[in-house]
Parts: sequence; C-alpha cells; structure tokens
Amino acid sequence: MSTAAIHPTAVVDPRAQIAADAQIGPYAVIEGPVRIGAGCVIGPHAVLTAPLEIGAGCQIHVGAVLGHPHQAVREPQAGGVRIGPRTVIREYATVHRSSQAGTWTEIGPDCLIMGLAHVAHDCRVGRGVILSNGALLAGHITIEDRAIISGNAAVHQFVRIGTLAMVAGLSRVNKDVPPYFLVKGDSEIWSINVVGLKRAGFSEAARTQIRQAYRLLYRSDLNTAQGLKAVEKLTPILPETQHLIEFIKGSDRGICPARRLSKAVTDTVFDREGEQVDGEEEDVV
Repeated sequence: MSTAAIHPTAVVDPRAQIAADAQIGPYAVIEGPVRIGAGCVIGPHAVLTAPLEIGAGCQIHVGAVLGHPHQAVREPQAGGVRIGPRTVIREYATVHRSSQAGTWTEIGPDCLIMGLAHVAHDCRVGRGVILSNGALLAGHITIEDRAIISGNAAVHQFVRIGTLAMVAGLSRVNKDVPPYFLVKGDSEIWSINVVGLKRAGFSEAARTQIRQAYRLLYRSDLNTAQGLKAVEKLTPILPETQHLIEFIKGSDRGICPARRLSKAVTDTVFDREGEQVDGEEEDVV
C-alpha cells in the first residue's frame, strides 16, 4: 500500500493501489485491489469495491458507492467500474459494476455525477456528461459526450442519448434521444439544445443545418425514415449533421417522437433569435 494520506478510521484493503498523493477520508471503505489515481480525493464514508479503477484528479464525495454488485437479478456480477480522470461524483451517488467478465461500467473524463444519481450496470457514459441530482440510469445505457441529464429524470435500459442532448428534469426516457435535441416529459423532443451548442462552440453553419434537420425530422409531415432521407439531401452535409444521421440509423429502439403540439401552440412559437418558426422554443439549461 502507498504512503497516501489515509485517515486512521478508513478501512483500506492492503491490495489497493493508491497514488502517493491521493487522500482517503474518515470511515471510507476500500475493498479489494481498487486502483486510485494521482490527486484523487475520497471523501468520508465512501465505499469503493474492486474491480474498480479511478483516474487521476477525481473527487469522490461523502457516502458515494462505486463498484458494488449491480441490481439485475438474472445477470452475473463479473465485471467492474472505470471512472475517467477529473470526474466528480457527489454525495451518495452510486455506480454499479458491469455484468460480464472483462467488461466495465464506464464513466468518462470530466463528468459531474451529482448527489443521489445512479448509474447501473454496463452503462457507458462519455466525456463531460452531467447527471444532475437524482438522475437514474438503468442498465446498458450509452450517453455520448457532453449530454445533460437533469434532476430526477429516469432513463430506460438500453437507451442511447446523443452528443449534447439534454433531458429535462423529471422526464421519462424510453427511446433514443438524438444528438443536440431537448427531451421533456414522456420521451418527447421539444426543441434543439441551442444554448448547449453555442457553449460547445458549434459554428453558425452547423447550428443552422442542425435546425434544418430538426424541422425535417420533427416539424414536418414526414415520418422518421422519410425525414432522415430528406436530411441526407442537405448540402453540404456537415460533420455534426452526419453524426446525427448515423446516430438515428444506429437506433434499435427508435428515437423519441416529437412533442405533441396543439394548433394554438404551433401557430405562435418563437426561435432563439426571436423569429417565428414552426414549433421550436427556447430551451433552458
């Protein structure tokens, strides 16, 4: 075991591999050959169970539980958990091990997993993802980079959530959420995550083409297959739009449907620059 700053009340397995400058707080429990990277801070009462690898610079706050057995009754408990560098896991969040030997429940670098959020077995969470307080991910979910799952939202198993998508608070998601879009309520797409795209540095051309794709997919009389063919005819197809196309083509569950709009709503809706358009509205981040 290393010379890391380990509080005398912590219970640390001698097989644990802990970087010399890591800090282990009071009453933390580390079970098995857990690997903890440089500069990590493990808070009081956190419980870490191997197989578990925590990248450099992570913060694990009070009472977080990482690597514990998952809750899928009929699946084995053979895998582990990997946490990317600089990720912050707040109070009492839980991340469960994957089900198959040699596989991992993975949370990428630079993520923020807020208090009481839950990441179930075999999830794959990308770079810079935010899970707000109480967000719930069932098993086998994939979340692409910089997506946001707001407070107390629940995501069904095997769902995919695309790059820079946003799930509003208290939402229920049981189908794939395409990149760049905002889902609210019962798995309904409401708008584009324009604020997120601007913050991510998307060009005006990319945002314009994403808006065109959104209208073809969600504010036209075309079904999904027809809308996708229409999006593919946009020229030139920018890389951001191509990613949207490939995401939808790769969907096994199908994508979330459009928000159900009354005629009164569709007649008077404004886009982000104040121009009237067909069914888009400002999103809130």
